Amino acid sequence: MQASFFTSVLLPIGLALVMLGMGLTLMPEDFQRVTRYPKAVAIGLVSQLLFLPMVGFLVAEIVPMQPEIAVGLIILALCPGGPSSNMITYLAKGDVALSVTLTALSSAITVFTIPIFANLSLQYFVGQNAAIALLVGQTMLQIFAIAIVPIVLGMLIRQKFPDLARRLEKTANRLAIGFLALIILAIIMREWSRLPTFIAQVGIGVVLLNTISMAIGFWFGKLFKLNFAQRICIAIEVGIQNATLAIAITAGLLNNPDMAIPAAIYSLFAYATAIGAIFYGRTSVQKIDRQESTSKLTYWQ
Repeated sequence: MQASFFTSVLLPIGLALVMLGMGLTLMPEDFQRVTRYPKAVAIGLVSQLLFLPMVGFLVAEIVPMQPEIAVGLIILALCPGGPSSNMITYLAKGDVALSVTLTALSSAITVFTIPIFANLSLQYFVGQNAAIALLVGQTMLQIFAIAIVPIVLGMLIRQKFPDLARRLEKTANRLAIGFLALIILAIIMREWSRLPTFIAQVGIGVVLLNTISMAIGFWFGKLFKLNFAQRICIAIEVGIQNATLAIAITAGLLNNPDMAIPAAIYSLFAYATAIGAIFYGRTSVQKIDRQESTSKLTYWQ
């Protein structure tokens, strides 16, 4: 398939809007939180940048799927946390400051890691001869231009014109949601005849990637004795990926809509997971509050 107006223009614009909306919520102080709770940030980044791609690779190896679908799943696992993870963390009573920090840092770091490991997955699953290789340096610049530059622009607007940033944030988020819905709809329409086969393959892989990665993030935090708000935050950050970026890389830079199927299916499934995380987080916090109230009452009696 030759590059189309959709993949070469609309996809980058949609992703840039998503990242601009995220930038409008950020301040320079968000990057300075690393020094305040380095253990939580380190655990979140290790879970996001190391364990999540490992889970993606194992799922792609174990679950039978076409090579292109496997590469798409790996690229999804390589992507940073999605901008919506901050809102979901807030609704789930998680540590929002930590969520914002992890999203910002992982978005910056993955500019360098995605092209390298995406190439390795192409060579491993598709084959050296058949692979459409990503030019590492060029891909880094492209991801930087459509992901990092809008974030920086949004931060500058937030710092210089806070009132304008608050107004633009709502508009950018609505446009971003509309673009994502349009992207998913276009992919589904294009692959409609093969969609049942894709869902059968990708459905299992997406569910495993999402649930296992969230569980690892949560229990890894528990292992290192992070508080509940930090654990639920890390679980959401690791489990809710930037599917728009994954689609932009697969359908746009690699020009392969088949590889974008995992991210499209994942976008739909992630909403169900998000609702579950919110319910679990809120009910757990209520339970913790009741236990603390009971303990205080018993102490004073």
